[in-house]
Amino acid sequence: MLQIVSVEREKFLDFVETQPYRNFLQYPSWADLKSEWKWLHEFLGWATKDGKLVGGAVVLYRKVPGLNKYLAYIPRGPMIDWFSSYSLTDWFHPLFHHLKNRNVFSVKIDPPLVSKKWSANRISQAVQEFKSHGLKNKRLTDILPDQVFNAVEYVKQELAEMGWRQNGGEDSFDTVQPQFVFRLNMKGKSLEQIFSGFHPDWQQRIRDAENSGVHVYLGTENDLPEFHELLSLTAKREQSNVRDVSYFEKMFETLVLENPYRIRLYLARKDNQLLSASLAVRVDGHTWDLYNARRSDSYEDPSAYLLRWKMIQDAYRHGDTIFDFRGISTVLDENNRLFELLQFKMGFGGEACQFMGEWDYPVIPMLHWAFDMYMKSR
Repeated sequence: MLQIVSVEREKFLDFVETQPYRNFLQYPSWADLKSEWKWLHEFLGWATKDGKLVGGAVVLYRKVPGLNKYLAYIPRGPMIDWFSSYSLTDWFHPLFHHLKNRNVFSVKIDPPLVSKKWSANRISQAVQEFKSHGLKNKRLTDILPDQVFNAVEYVKQELAEMGWRQNGGEDSFDTVQPQFVFRLNMKGKSLEQIFSGFHPDWQQRIRDAENSGVHVYLGTENDLPEFHELLSLTAKREQSNVRDVSYFEKMFETLVLENPYRIRLYLARKDNQLLSASLAVRVDGHTWDLYNARRSDSYEDPSAYLLRWKMIQDAYRHGDTIFDFRGISTVLDENNRLFELLQFKMGFGGEACQFMGEWDYPVIPMLHWAFDMYMKSR
């Protein structure tokens, strides 16, 4: 029998560091950041009868205006053993009871489990085959995966049987966290082997950037305004939104306080002009390319390739086995800007990964339904 317990910050941090599915969204520092933007948080644990901590979750709470009710969200979590001898009801029923006592009417999770993988080579071959046959409107999910993790498919089945509802969107960016990401697995490889796995054109662009005098270096919090200016330029070009610079300043301050290597700002400059930049977040074993920007409108700008290569080298030297390019679209139309983003990431080798998705559970069914109807009508 598992029970939900409140966990002190330092103990929770120690616990997360031991978890195979650890990610920056389940660290106390991320909860601290979100508290600056009206999210409450709690560090919860699953404990056995003898008090042993076997699971944990950073739970974010958002109060509904005008009601003493809350939405709960567990980003890329919870950190539990999804394949243990405990059933999913053993894990989640105590959580539902706790959340109900906290006036939560709906909880959202996006578990850190990958259900399918596609290699860059398989995607490239499939795109060429679609093109040669004149097939249109194809997506990543139309390609046979290299790997399907049936144990994760079973977890999805169990969640559905419990009453969880998968919140699927048409594309990766229709959910809070991207359901499809691109990752470079560096485990057991040398840097030379990693570089040789890049597309030949990518290797050449890296050399071109070095030969043309592009310099990549680590920035500080003092460089955030210039980084934000470039990020805003990129967002305007791509017709997307960008957070205020204060968000990134607070992110830098909060994450560095927890660990000086948790966040790093990479800048690629030539002749005093900032050409591309990226904000990377790291936990032991895994680095994410979280926010990135470039001055050029073209994905062929060599500075962006050299910047990623330097980031990959740093991650490798810190002992990380995964370099995560983060979200990708499933669109495979070569004339679509979203496919250009996927193509850029594919050139570094690696694989596309599909998470098991975002799931909602009605802790108080009637309120959950009413709120869902309200959101759909907006």
